[in-house]
Amino acid sequence: MSFITGELVTRKSYQHDLLFRIESLGNDFAILHGEDIRLEADAPIDDLVHVKERDLEKRRKKGKEQEEFSYRLFRQDYQLMKEKRDYQSTGGYQHTTRYFQLPAKVLHIDGDQTYLRKCVELYQRIGLQVHGVHINEKEMPFKIGELVRKIQPNIIVITGHDAYSKNKGSKSDLQAYRHSKYFAETIRGAREIIPNLDQLVIFAGACQSHFESLIRAGANFASSPFRINIHALDPVYIAAKIAYTSFMDKVSVWDVLRNTLTGEKGMGGVETRGLLRTGMPYMENEQ
Repeated sequence: MSFITGELVTRKSYQHDLLFRIESLGNDFAILHGEDIRLEADAPIDDLVHVKERDLEKRRKKGKEQEEFSYRLFRQDYQLMKEKRDYQSTGGYQHTTRYFQLPAKVLHIDGDQTYLRKCVELYQRIGLQVHGVHINEKEMPFKIGELVRKIQPNIIVITGHDAYSKNKGSKSDLQAYRHSKYFAETIRGAREIIPNLDQLVIFAGACQSHFESLIRAGANFASSPFRINIHALDPVYIAAKIAYTSFMDKVSVWDVLRNTLTGEKGMGGVETRGLLRTGMPYMENEQ
């Protein structure tokens, strides 16, 4: 059975549980990237199975339904946050004075071009200003400094692919993870420039990442406390929750995680202030 790079496959040994894209092919093994989750894996070529069109449609329909459910939850949450801001900005009075907002700027660094495109589309749908950059995970530590100085973001998302391999060591051993050490180095590079956790909010990690080392390196939020897989879009919802919360308010970790597709087993973090600032009066552009 022959395969080509970019083709969608499943693995027989894992009962076809996840959908993967073939990233590269060797003589006997293939490097796989999760289609909807941020997992990188290698598998024997004879373990791979072509995905039939009917099965693919079924998987994509289910995935889309999950994404739309998470988006609706976020929109409900956003509406509640907006009503609270309206009340606070007007001192509880109903009057016609309009206010303006200074939204947070997001720098999203992603090791996967396809995921980056999906995430940027969601940022735009949510209404956030984002600068998306595709960088291989191993190159991220060398490029973060220049990007922070150039973009001057309020939020940084550092993500891509990762995986824990028990053959390489215990779960506490950072060397047993595919990309966690590069994520940690990238966080430290950003924190050398902006050390304050409320001035620059960082999410870092991917599937099965070494959560503890990412938090110790200076991330506000990270994956994956229980070493489970996370959805490709989860980092966007974390960024959005922080971006649309007033800087006067603290955001509890649970409030950040409850609109994600993965939840608290896949992500965690520390209490963090919101980043949204409002002002008044709102001035219409003169013609």
